[in-house]
Amino acid sequence: MSIQDCNIIDLPRITDPRGNLTFVEANRHIPYDIRRVYYLYDVPGGAERGGHAHKALHQLIIAMSGSFDIHLDDGCAKKTIHLNRSYNGLYVCPMIWREIDNFSSGAVCMVLASDYYDESDYYRNYSTFIIDVKKTVK
Repeated sequence: MSIQDCNIIDLPRITDPRGNLTFVEANRHIPYDIRRVYYLYDVPGGAERGGHAHKALHQLIIAMSGSFDIHLDDGCAKKTIHLNRSYNGLYVCPMIWREIDNFSSGAVCMVLASDYYDESDYYRNYSTFIIDVKKTVK
C-alpha cells in the first residue's frame, strides 16, 4: 500500500435547523468492519501523537471538534493533511507512518479502527518501519 491509498472520505451530512448529523457505515463509507473506536482529547499545546505505523490495521481519522495536522509517510513519499471538519475522515491504510500535531484548543480526534488493539501490529521505530517497507518494495 502507498500514500496514494490514503485519502479524504466525505461522510454523509444530514443538515437540519436543529443541528447536523453525520454517520459512518462499515463497508459502505469505509472499506472495512469497525472493531475499535478511540479518541484523543485534551492534547496539550505543542504535543504530538501518533509516531507509529501499523502492519495490517486500517483506520479512519476524524476531527470531531477543532483541528489538527496528520503527517503521512509510506517510506517513499510524504504528505500532510489538515483535518477540521467532522464530516470528513482521513482513511489511512496499513504500512503508513503517521504523526499528528498542531492540535487546536479543544480538538477531539476520533479513530475508527479495523481491529482490536494488538501491540504486535505496531511499528514504533521508524528505522525498522523503513527496513520492512524496502523489503516489500523489492
